Formats: sequence, C-alpha cells, structure tokens
Amino acid sequence: MAEPLSVFTFPQPTVNGPLHVGHLSGPYLAADIAARAARARGERVLVTSGLDVHQNYVLTRAEREGLDPHAMVADFRDDILDTYARARIGYDRFSNPLTAGHAPAVRQLLTHLVESGATPLREVTLHACADCERTLHESYLTGRCAGCEQPAAGGACEVCGSFTQLATMIDPVCGRCGGEPKPFQATVPVLRLEDHREMLVDLWLRAELPPDVRAMLVRAARAGLPEIPLAIPTNWGIECDGPLAGLRVGAYTEVALTDFYSIARAVDPGAADLDGYLRALGRVDHLWHFLGLDNAFVYAAYWPAVWAAAGLPRSPLSGLVVNEFYTFDGAKFSTSRKHGIAAAELLREQDPSIVRLALAWDRPDRYPSDFTMDHFAAFATRAEAALAGVRPASEPLDPALAASELARGEAALRPSGFDPPLAARCLLALLDAGADTGSLRSALTGQE
Repeated sequence: MAEPLSVFTFPQPTVNGPLHVGHLSGPYLAADIAARAARARGERVLVTSGLDVHQNYVLTRAEREGLDPHAMVADFRDDILDTYARARIGYDRFSNPLTAGHAPAVRQLLTHLVESGATPLREVTLHACADCERTLHESYLTGRCAGCEQPAAGGACEVCGSFTQLATMIDPVCGRCGGEPKPFQATVPVLRLEDHREMLVDLWLRAELPPDVRAMLVRAARAGLPEIPLAIPTNWGIECDGPLAGLRVGAYTEVALTDFYSIARAVDPGAADLDGYLRALGRVDHLWHFLGLDNAFVYAAYWPAVWAAAGLPRSPLSGLVVNEFYTFDGAKFSTSRKHGIAAAELLREQDPSIVRLALAWDRPDRYPSDFTMDHFAAFATRAEAALAGVRPASEPLDPALAASELARGEAALRPSGFDPPLAARCLLALLDAGADTGSLRSALTGQE
C-alpha cells in the first residue's frame, strides 16, 4: 500500500510589492519547514504555491506610482522568486498566472460552475463609487469589519479573518477616492455558501483549526453565510467569455480555482480537465494550508465551497496552520506604506540559516510578536556560535533527556500542533549540549 499523500500549500502572494520579513516569518517558511520535517520522517509530501496578480491592489500601486502594471508585476514576480531561492523555500508546483495556460484553465472551471447550476447567473445589487465609478471590492473598498469593528478593506479583515463585503461592512466608502457607494444591478455568477453549510460544518468539526479561527467561523455561521459573486464588472483580472463576457473573475475565486487545478496537476501532471482534476484530488489523503489569520475565512469556507461546487465529494482538508501578525518595531509590516524590511534584503545581508532559525524562534505562532534588528542581531550572535559548534558546550544532557528534547522538537514540526518556536528552542538546547539534532537542523535552517 502506498504511503499516504499529504499536500501543503502556502499562499500565492499578491504581486504588489516584494515579500517582507513579516511574510517570511509566517506561512512561507512554515510550509517549507514542515515539508522538510515530514520528508525526514519518510512521508510523501507535495508543496504548492504560486502568484496572485489579479487582486486590484496590484493595479492600485501601479497607478499611484505611475508604473506600467505588467512591468511592475514582472519585476515583483522575479523578486519574490529570488526571495524563495535565498530563503531555501522549495515547492513541487508553482502556478504562474502569467503563463499562457492559466487563464483558459480558470475560465473552463468557472464556466463549468455556471453551466452545471452550482453557481447560477443571478441579477444582484453591486456598488460602485459615486465619484470615480470603480466597482467597490478589494482595495477599492474600505470601511470597518462588522465582526471586530476594526478598519478593513474588501475581501478579508486582517485583524480577525472575517470575510468582508460592502453589504456587511460598517461605513463603507471607496478605497481610492473616499466616494460614497452607489448601487447598480449586474448579472453575475453567485456562490451561496448557505447551500454548502452542512459540508462546511462537517469540515470545521473534523479539521484542525486554531481557536480564534473557530470563533470567527461560529460568528459567520450564526450571522448567515454570505452569497459571493464569483465574477464582477471591474477593471482588473482575468476577462471572462461566453455568457460571462464583460465580467472579470474575482481574485479570490481565481485563487480557489488555481489551487484546485494546480494541486491536481502536482498529483497528476497529466490532469487537464475537470474529471482529471477530481480524480487527482481524490488521491490526496491530507491537505494542510499554511496561512496568515487574514486569510482564514477564504481557506476554511470560501474555497472549500468552490471546490464542492466543482464536484469534489469530500474535502481532504486536515487543518489550517495559521500565524498571527509579526510587527516591525511595534507597527504592522506594510507593503503599501513601505514599513518594514524586504525579506530579500535581509537574506542578502545575513546567513539564510540564521534568518530561517531566527524567524522560526520568533514566529508569531499563537500570539503576535515583534521584529527588531537589535533582537535579530542578539539572536544571530547566539545562534551562529551554536550552529558552528564553537559555543562552549554546557554540561552534556543525559542521553534520555537529549532523546526527549529531540523527540519534542521533531514532534513540534508536524502540521498538527505545529510549533516552530518550540522546535527552534529544542535545537539550540541540543546544540549547546553537543547532542544529536536529528532532522531539526536541516528542517529549520534549510541546509541539506
């Protein structure tokens, strides 16, 4: 019997800027560390990711800075891939929306959703800005989240992970010019999450989810699961055709469909249509998504519902590995405000082994944490000596204690109960004692 197959995903970053250290400390390093540890245990693992070029944050940045958006996307794509290479982050399949086959694959899947009746075309009320006339979604929409009442943009609340739409936001306005919302009618494909409530509740009960994610999902279920337009009239994104002509695929919908076909092709490179994708996904025993809290609703509800609508009978989702926020000198890392340190910059200036280990040690795992260069420098001095073996060894650990410390550290890198800060501390303790570090050193530092 074949070894069970696990798939780990890490988010497709929005290509509106370089990855910063806050990104790196979260799901990007985490998925790589977990995959290395799993393979060291002899498990079959595939890792997938890609790029997200169609959130309108991309166009917003290009327009504000007077840049050609396509050239900007290409530059940031290259920077992101360079960051992965410098950080020793690996993957088995990488979906690139800039390749010729991507848009047709997404259109094919969305057309199936509509023609099958799973997401029928309906006339709905959308909103545009009364001043600049942009359809209000993603960066074109700001207000406050109804779940936590904190400032939020369209799509996802960065504070509590709730799904944010104009109809459920407090004081919504245009995110570009501050104009008031103006309703208009549009015929669009609609996904009714309430139609998938039973499946979603079953999924939430059996999957491993952090307590704050469960609390957010409970609030969403009690309030009534939303209806989500999967394509809308807007000015950025994949252009639809056929009965959907004049619309563009919603960025979150695109990522859901991209993961659907990309994971399938990672399992079976020959999968080329819906039936092939479904067969391939049926071979996945465990699916773990690594993500930040802001994406919790889409990974736990939106995307499983899209996959169910596409015909997947049972989600292989085993759980979400979710990180909290990593701040920089006490304030949120921000690509748009250019607050923070670019990950590639830190990796060029510092030993990648130390960067990986420091960010695992300080990962905002179960609560937020804060990055400062002073803290990093202090950690680097400590870790460099330990990794080089020049740090004076403390009194050797009793072999039984060393074995327990190693077992604890290696167990901390399983997706279930994932705890890189604990694993990093175990590694340092074992190095200090001159004891065997098993697979910990390789998984945490990325050194073979």
